[in-house]
Amino acid sequence: MIVGVPAEIKDNENRIAMVPGGAAQLHARGHTVLVEKDGGTGSGVTADDYRAAGVEVVATPAEIFARADMIVKVKEPQPVEYGMIRKDQLVFTYFHFAASEELTNGMIATGATCIAYETIEDDEGRLPLLTPMSEVAGRMASQVGTYYLQKPYGGRGVLIGGVPGVPASEVVIIGGGVVGTQAAWMAAGLGARVTILDIDLERLRYLDDVMPANVTTLASNPESIRRACERADLLIGAVLIEGAKAPILVPRSYLKDMKKGAVIVDVAVDQGGCVETCTPTTHTKPTFVVDDVLHYCVANMPGAVPRTSTFALTNATLPFALRLADQGLASLNTDGFAQGINVMNGKVTHPAVAEAFGLEYTPVSHLLAS
Repeated sequence: MIVGVPAEIKDNENRIAMVPGGAAQLHARGHTVLVEKDGGTGSGVTADDYRAAGVEVVATPAEIFARADMIVKVKEPQPVEYGMIRKDQLVFTYFHFAASEELTNGMIATGATCIAYETIEDDEGRLPLLTPMSEVAGRMASQVGTYYLQKPYGGRGVLIGGVPGVPASEVVIIGGGVVGTQAAWMAAGLGARVTILDIDLERLRYLDDVMPANVTTLASNPESIRRACERADLLIGAVLIEGAKAPILVPRSYLKDMKKGAVIVDVAVDQGGCVETCTPTTHTKPTFVVDDVLHYCVANMPGAVPRTSTFALTNATLPFALRLADQGLASLNTDGFAQGINVMNGKVTHPAVAEAFGLEYTPVSHLLAS
């Protein structure tokens, strides 16, 4: 198989989907790997590093899309790339289709098989390819929230951990999954008073056992969220529904009772955001203010730490990329890997994506069988 790895073109997206070590494994199995020139520069990987691994370095993305049987990316294809994707190609990347009707329709029109990292499941129903970037984004959420709480950057002017005689800041995290857990560890480590809200009582019991004393768990409902927002200096949205658009849990009406200069970091922005006033931002223009509350809604947060993110991501994706290269679609017949197929042959094959835009849903098993 010919595996193509184009450079990422989303704003300030410096990750790349294949490191030389992974490319060397593909090459050793007889596959050809094409990498766009300078695609790895942002992650500290040079064209010579790829050549030493047996990779063919090419000058343009057009050549990669024209020649490759499988495209491996980090972020969803951008509009300028839609026309380069072919019907017979596999496209393997983060898609988050339910957050973008334009992307969904664009990929339907290509007829390609679109395999989303974020909906592939392991044997225990976990999301192994979403986890590493959720870990990065969760840790970053507390980090960037702390930064923007500083007065020169639009925040309240509070130190997240306080000092003797002055109380620590209140950090509220909606969602106790991977993102929320990592955000809580970071905020707690900085000395904040942290509250994690979740609807899963078993998860809250677990978090109660493992978190330090400055972390409190709270059952999530509209009233508990509203009251928590009133207390928050930093509010982190960390909600995930696999493959689906995030539910709005913080309506705009809650903002009027938040502290002036409070900061919201909505990590769920990739899936539409769990804060009503959230709209996607970029690393170039990361923040905006609504009702005196500063919003940070960057849709590719891990792209700001590309060296860490690239290697963390490719550690997780490589085994799946190897299976696809070795076996093609046959590798998707038996386990949670098939859950990754969201669009195939012009049809939507993930129920949450179909529901998001009122499209017809076709079980992927029907298409794989044919």
